Amino acid sequence: MDFTLIVCTYMRPQPLLKLLQSVAKQTVYPNEILVIDGSTNTDTETILKENSFKNLKYIKVDKTNRGLTKQRNFGINLVAESSEIICFLDDDIVLKDNYFEDLINTYKIKLDAFAVGGYIINDVNWKKTSGEKNANTFYFDGWMRNEPSRFRLRRKFGLQPDADPGFMPTFSHGRAIGFLPPSGKIYEVEQIMGGVSSYRKEVFNSLSFSTYFEGYGLYEDADFSLRIAKMGKLYVNTKAQLFHYHDDSGRPNQYKYGKMVVRNGWYVWRIKYPKPTFKATLKWHATSFLLTVIRFTNTITTNKKQEALTESLGRVAGWLSLLLNKPKIES
Repeated sequence: MDFTLIVCTYMRPQPLLKLLQSVAKQTVYPNEILVIDGSTNTDTETILKENSFKNLKYIKVDKTNRGLTKQRNFGINLVAESSEIICFLDDDIVLKDNYFEDLINTYKIKLDAFAVGGYIINDVNWKKTSGEKNANTFYFDGWMRNEPSRFRLRRKFGLQPDADPGFMPTFSHGRAIGFLPPSGKIYEVEQIMGGVSSYRKEVFNSLSFSTYFEGYGLYEDADFSLRIAKMGKLYVNTKAQLFHYHDDSGRPNQYKYGKMVVRNGWYVWRIKYPKPTFKATLKWHATSFLLTVIRFTNTITTNKKQEALTESLGRVAGWLSLLLNKPKIES
């Protein structure tokens, strides 16, 4: 199957180079690579002139097309007619050598797949299930990992998710793909991570990435996934593995990030549940409040006290803004 890789980048020339070097080692290589650069300097352009990669096209966008979702939509319009699959990778990713082979093969195994996500292996330490179960551990499909403190606390207040990993609970605040184990299996989900995603090209005949998610685009992947889920199936292939190094360059300040966590989180929740029940609404707000309190406590428990305080204030501002100015949900 012919496929195109699109990498949207912003002010990260060195991480981008590491990604492309891992792409060059792939057992199955993209028929086309589009690097859509929104940087305000020429460092990325320079490093790509100094390092050549097969099938790569570099495109620098202006201010009007800068921002993750805008750059993705811009790149989609440039994809070759022959491509059947469009893949996206964040610019701070490094791939295992068989990533594309396993990812693209998923579409041959799951013929009903509209979208397939890859699997990050360096964020969580998983082990095979053994011995008695305890409340400090999360268990799934014969595997176990540490249960984060925020989920342990949520359980005490009756706010634990009522859906499996990769599916949105009735009051949102669910378990991400990182709660699926590295079993080598293909799991059905309704959300995939945008930075390690792929889609059948025909998906974009009727859908595009929402420009509501300006700039950094937090939760744009959840929004897009949930809209695809109304059309067909989404999967995560845990054999299609990669490393995510969470580069801090190009990220928004912590206040804006905290505000986006709440406002964008509310937005994607209402994409899935436009008319939530009173109980679900109460739980959404209760969970948002609890998570904000937890973030405030990080001003005492972590070394990054200023970042924790600034993000917490952003969350509070985002929460209060929902009372006066809720985001308008796109159809």
